[in-house]
Amino acid sequence: MEALVNPPPIVAAGASDDARNRETLARECAAIAWRVAVRLTGDPETARDIAQDAALRCLQAAERFDPRRPLAPWVAEITRNLVRDAARRRRVRRLEPLHRSTDDLVVEPADPAPDPEARARRHELQRLVWRCLAALDEGQREIIVLRDFEGLSYDEVSRALGIPRGTVMSRLHRARRRLADEVSRRTRGGAP
Repeated sequence: MEALVNPPPIVAAGASDDARNRETLARECAAIAWRVAVRLTGDPETARDIAQDAALRCLQAAERFDPRRPLAPWVAEITRNLVRDAARRRRVRRLEPLHRSTDDLVVEPADPAPDPEARARRHELQRLVWRCLAALDEGQREIIVLRDFEGLSYDEVSRALGIPRGTVMSRLHRARRRLADEVSRRTRGGAP
């Protein structure tokens, strides 16, 4: 998914009292936050809650946002922190694991190809990639989601994660290799 290069007009206006502008900002932030959260948690229900919280926090902090910067990395950083907080709370309470089954989780648009067999193969591959992504550690999953799924630049990922650009590049390389190894292992008959 392509990252937002220019923030929506509301962000440039700062903390406007105009309800319509605030609603536009909230919707844009919630959409970005949901995409990031669902890819980090693998759970659409948890992601929806986190996205709502992220949108609210974005609205509350809108006056501190620099309108010359892209919106997506800012929202991604807020969302990432909320995902980590939620995971910590679950670990402390010893609830369900962070990742539920992602068999039915398909975030990409439906394939327009009319061939049902090709569509079924594509969806099976998507499910496999989601399961393999869920098997990665949190840091690897975050960096792949932000760069490869959200399309943030290396510099934007660097700002969102608070690490140097070179570290982003090396961690992303290792995370991609780990994901590829996991996909390969599972397609050769390893663990499902």
